[in-house]
Amino acid sequence: MLGPVISPLDVPDTAPVPQPEAVLRMSGVRVWTPEASVLLDGIGWTVAEGQHWALLGPNGAGKSTLLRIAAGVRHPSAGTVEVLGRRLGRVDVRTLWPRIGFVDPAHRIPHGLAVEDVVLTGATGTVQPLWERYGDVERRRAAWLLELMSTGRLAGRPIGECSDGERARVLIARALMPAPRLLLLDEPSAGLDMAGREDLLAGLAALSTSEPALASVVVSHHLEDLPPTTTHAMLLAGGRALASGPVGEVLQDATVSRCFGVGVRILRTGRRWAAVHPEREPRPGREALRG
Repeated sequence: MLGPVISPLDVPDTAPVPQPEAVLRMSGVRVWTPEASVLLDGIGWTVAEGQHWALLGPNGAGKSTLLRIAAGVRHPSAGTVEVLGRRLGRVDVRTLWPRIGFVDPAHRIPHGLAVEDVVLTGATGTVQPLWERYGDVERRRAAWLLELMSTGRLAGRPIGECSDGERARVLIARALMPAPRLLLLDEPSAGLDMAGREDLLAGLAALSTSEPALASVVVSHHLEDLPPTTTHAMLLAGGRALASGPVGEVLQDATVSRCFGVGVRILRTGRRWAAVHPEREPRPGREALRG
């Protein structure tokens, strides 16, 4: 005897929810110098598409070293690193670089080059423009990226005549030119005044909307410099990860104080963060909320 007929609509949907793809995965990463100084020790880290990470810690914590490994421009002394699904040491890293937007503070740009031409060089990964390689598609993307980073008005201006904040945003636009899957920024707000910092953070916030699958990592010493779209954070000290995970779980008074070696209270206003000494904490009644 046949049992009751079950409609497909009566079957609960048990299909697994697709998980974001990992664009960066590290396990047991260690880095030491020829003098046996340990720069990184036992780092495990996974960055998935659409996540926006902050790397925080004092000077010498290993933040920039970790970022350079993520960019594929440095290899670990031990451990495994997978970038965009390919393992360092088993892949020609030059094939990965076009899909990694790495804004290196040491990158040199000819001062006489117009800002839109600086952005175009990101399509070829060169210092000087390769004019024969740029067509209407590339020029339109360069113009769009300048507008996205609120620097469209700078078109035609030599990069050498731009302020530090303008230059920082132009270089981010350049890094985005080849439509990378991973964006790496090493202290992008360093040296900027308040207006320049806020313009930069607004540009990064707009980027998370226009490129929702893009993953990013921002290195910083200061919580105030974190983009409002930050989703995750890692605290580094002495080459070790003290905490790593969702930003609201990591940025806690005790953990941040231990990381930087000074007692601080973590404040949050909307999606912005700050760290203050308890004796200078804002008076009750202000909008700042404890994290």
